[in-house]
Amino acid sequence: MSENPTSASAASARPAGVPSGTGKGERDTRARVARLILERGPITASALGDRVGLTPAAIRRHLDALLADGMIEVRRARPQTQRGRGRPAKWFAITDAGRSAFVHAYDDLASSALRFLAETAGEQAVAEFARRQIADLERRYHPVVQAAPPHQRVRTLAEALSGDGYAAAAAKAPQQGGGEQLCQHHCPVAHVAAEFPQLCEAETEAFSRLLGLPVQRLATIAHGDGVCTTHVSSRSLCQGTPADGQNTADNEESGRTSQ
Repeated sequence: MSENPTSASAASARPAGVPSGTGKGERDTRARVARLILERGPITASALGDRVGLTPAAIRRHLDALLADGMIEVRRARPQTQRGRGRPAKWFAITDAGRSAFVHAYDDLASSALRFLAETAGEQAVAEFARRQIADLERRYHPVVQAAPPHQRVRTLAEALSGDGYAAAAAKAPQQGGGEQLCQHHCPVAHVAAEFPQLCEAETEAFSRLLGLPVQRLATIAHGDGVCTTHVSSRSLCQGTPADGQNTADNEESGRTSQ
């Protein structure tokens, strides 16, 4: 379910709004810049230049073209991230138009393959396929998440997901009862998952196992939401329930003994 943003296949996926360059090489480079902004943004021009291997002048040329096409937008650094004096640093982020412009040609093939699997082997086979797809991600994330202190595991999982291009973040849940929210701003299989929700279900199950906590998917990009949002139950509440129940049982036993 994850994509390697440095792979050739990731670099070759070209958004529809990118072909404003003068040649194929120029278009491919601009598509790669746009792809990096989608998966790594917000990101600075210098960081982009380092990743793509372009001079400052070359990266500025591509960024100006993408800005003119409405594919990206400029964000100013927050005060706490700004160092020293001078003009605030510019961070470039993908726009909604830029995100929707990316061509997902592989989605058609993936959807066709899953339709064939469902028709010939049943819906359960699709669910099993989804679980196997997410198993590699779960294996890679498990040691990293388990090494983190319990109260930092949701954030650690978000960082691991971001490393795979999901643009994830963790925050305190606004709902009553506490907990945290895991938000993914990019989903590489959103178009396929819209038809086959088993992909989202397998991912949600993996999150619960990785964190050792109940989780609930509140929103998905596949269903038209802007962000995939997963609520993670409060660890203190989950641990408190058995303890309370045990205390009650102990008190009842003590009462019977004293009688």
